[in-house]
Amino acid sequence: MDVELRHLRAFASVARHRSFSRAAEELLITQPALSRTIAQLEGNLSVRLLDRSSRHVELTDTGAEFLVHVERVLATLDQALAVVSHRITLRLGFSWLLPDPWTQRTVSRFEETTGATVALTRTDDALQALRQRTLDIAVVRGDFDMPRGARSVHLFDEPRVALCSEHSDLTRFDHLDWTDVQYWPLVVNTVSGTTGPWSWPTDQRPDRIIETANYDEWLETVAANRGIGIVPEVAQRRTQHPAVRFVPLTNAPPSPVSLVHFPDARRTLIRRFLDAAVPAATSG
Repeated sequence: MDVELRHLRAFASVARHRSFSRAAEELLITQPALSRTIAQLEGNLSVRLLDRSSRHVELTDTGAEFLVHVERVLATLDQALAVVSHRITLRLGFSWLLPDPWTQRTVSRFEETTGATVALTRTDDALQALRQRTLDIAVVRGDFDMPRGARSVHLFDEPRVALCSEHSDLTRFDHLDWTDVQYWPLVVNTVSGTTGPWSWPTDQRPDRIIETANYDEWLETVAANRGIGIVPEVAQRRTQHPAVRFVPLTNAPPSPVSLVHFPDARRTLIRRFLDAAVPAATSG
């Protein structure tokens, strides 16, 4: 008999909920796909397990007896998986300052539901590390060139804020408008920064650009009063540097935050991480 684990999990879920729609939600599949899976199971066994004749789904006598054994098999399998799950690690890459509280909520939920652990890996170029398969999934800010064959999931947008040296003339202003950035030297992180000359139309771009290669270089260059910086406001909550000041930025477009991964890499583990990441993003 060609019975697969997905057949058993689908049957157990429908039997537990007495509903195809609620079981489909639990299993994260469509209701037609779930119906086909149950039909395949009944066809392979040549027996009817569920009675769909009433308004509610009910077990047949054979289905009720079969459920006892299915639940025992699934429980034993879950115990076996729990033995090894604590040795499984998902490598989450980022370039600077993981967004909060999304990261804490996502990692906590993922680890609680899977038993696996998340290894947080900082790298200057998270997309390159993803291409080299030294990461499983990466947090990427701003607009980016998608690696060939990769997939992305947009999580949320972050507002931007301006940053300057304590000695900068910008400290005399109570805010900076997005269209006025062109009149200031702009320090840019060319590898993982979210704001650069590409962020404005050609006729509105800053005349002077100071390039850096990572977040630390960017921050210290701004602190040295070589120019101003534009960064998601998470930096204002998380950066403690005595030589810099933050200035509100008005009319700036938000900066997107996405997760990027390759679909052929650790598919089940990444799907479970996304199951935790997306609700954490929409919950605020």
